[in-house]
Amino acid sequence: MPILIAMLMVVFCFVAPMSMAAQSADVESSIKSINTQKLTITLEDGKTYSLPAEFNFEGLAAGVKVIVYYTVVDGVRVLDDIQVLN
Repeated sequence: MPILIAMLMVVFCFVAPMSMAAQSADVESSIKSINTQKLTITLEDGKTYSLPAEFNFEGLAAGVKVIVYYTVVDGVRVLDDIQVLN
């Protein structure tokens, strides 16, 4: 029985950090600014999100209300998807 518990602890120690490596979240806010040169978008809360190289900026401008779906990778918020709200 102690061997089984020890094995489970070892497995947990390897699996737990993997689940925390990339944190996904979403936020609803208005766009404060868009930087097409640096491929970033900043929301009214002051947080900046990195955009993929092939990102389509159509329909996005300062003041537009959006829901941003993002993942935190190495401390950087990387945009996964964005939804424009009416």
